[in-house]
Amino acid sequence: MAKDKGLTPQSQDFNEWYNEVVLKADLVDYGPVRGTMVIKPYGYALWEGLQRELDRRFKETGHQNAYFPLFIPMSFFQKEAEHVEGFAPELAVVTHAGGEELEEPLAVRPTSETIIGHMWASWIKSYRDLPQLLNQWNSVVRWELRTKLFLRTSEFLWQEGHTAHATQEEAEEETQRMMGVYATVLRDWAAIPGWEGRKTESEKFAGAEYTLTYEAMMRDGKALQSCTSHYFGQKFSRAFEVKFQDRDLQTKYAYTTSWGFSTRAIGAIIMTHGDDKGLLLPPRLAPIQVVIVPIYKEDTRGGVLAAAEGLAGVLKAAGIRVHLDDRDQYSPGFKFNEWELKGVPFRLELGPRDVDAKTAVLASRLGGKESVPMDGLTQTLSEKLEAFQAALYQRALEFRDAHTWAVDDYPDFKAKIQAGFVRAFHCGDAGCEREIKAETTATTRCIPFDEPEDHGPCVRCRRPSAYGRRILFAKAY
Repeated sequence: MAKDKGLTPQSQDFNEWYNEVVLKADLVDYGPVRGTMVIKPYGYALWEGLQRELDRRFKETGHQNAYFPLFIPMSFFQKEAEHVEGFAPELAVVTHAGGEELEEPLAVRPTSETIIGHMWASWIKSYRDLPQLLNQWNSVVRWELRTKLFLRTSEFLWQEGHTAHATQEEAEEETQRMMGVYATVLRDWAAIPGWEGRKTESEKFAGAEYTLTYEAMMRDGKALQSCTSHYFGQKFSRAFEVKFQDRDLQTKYAYTTSWGFSTRAIGAIIMTHGDDKGLLLPPRLAPIQVVIVPIYKEDTRGGVLAAAEGLAGVLKAAGIRVHLDDRDQYSPGFKFNEWELKGVPFRLELGPRDVDAKTAVLASRLGGKESVPMDGLTQTLSEKLEAFQAALYQRALEFRDAHTWAVDDYPDFKAKIQAGFVRAFHCGDAGCEREIKAETTATTRCIPFDEPEDHGPCVRCRRPSAYGRRILFAKAY
């Protein structure tokens, strides 16, 4: 089937399969500027599904949407040394505007901690002004050397939450809470199993005290960082003078956080679930959950189309996202192939005999066909969509667990890391991390929250482990 769709099999070249499927499934196209992308309606609908669910949960937890400028004075980035060092290689900078050289260069927003810190300095004066719970939906620019559609582009869509709190405890609770929101959406909506955990010092966000992450396994065994949540302590509030008078009349610096989730999540969905037939989309996010393909000859066309239109109306009224493919210029076989490529969970085939028998043929993107009665079809489909969602998650979970190994010696580490994730002890030394990366291209992905306490020698240098548990290593996108 992969050859029929013109797709390179995953087993032959996973990267090439990915590049082909995102284009052939009509999700995205290359923009005219190097490293940019044009997200097409079918791909943007996936983003809207994620956006709706995340935005709902943000507002349920007390956050409000706002917007901050795209252009940021370069001097802002100089105020937090670790932050500017981390982002300097990726900054796009405007030096001329209106036909004149600017007095101060402007960075095109790579993230908004600096400009929000600047504004908070004038907004926050008292403990009564806290907490500040803000989120913005926007685009950012990071001038990547090596780009890949959805995963790493020079401009991408995301949301970035920013909060300020009176106490360390509140800020750390916020950091954990928002990682929990992300993990819930990724598991329950995108059907992506992953590891929640804390980044090592070498891998944390530039300027953070620590970073939390959700690390997911793609079908080539590589990791994809699917979101992050950062605790800054008072680093940015000190840099930008974000101070307030507390209840005890003492002037204190606020504690801040930030957290982000981007269109790379679409890439995660594609690479977690897709197969040699193309996309395989989780029903809760699929732009089309059920496609109806009428099958007819000229003399039966009117009756079959009328029945198909009626069925589409019933399903739509029941809240099922349905599409009727009534294009006359394509054969049913062509349509079957196209909708498989686009990852639609279910296909309903309706011919004249089905109309007479008040049935339809239901084909699952996971495989299998069956004849189903029209009577009670909305209930049947609702149940099957939920079962499909659960099966997709279970399939991904079983794949992840089958390609994750606990390893104690370095030769075994080097062998296993080629095919998946490795759980191993590590000394915590940044130099040792760099050597592992140089020798295997693998990096520490996170210190998993659910990993049991344990001790052992570092998988590479044999010094005592620093984390009291195994940590996760993988090659990553």
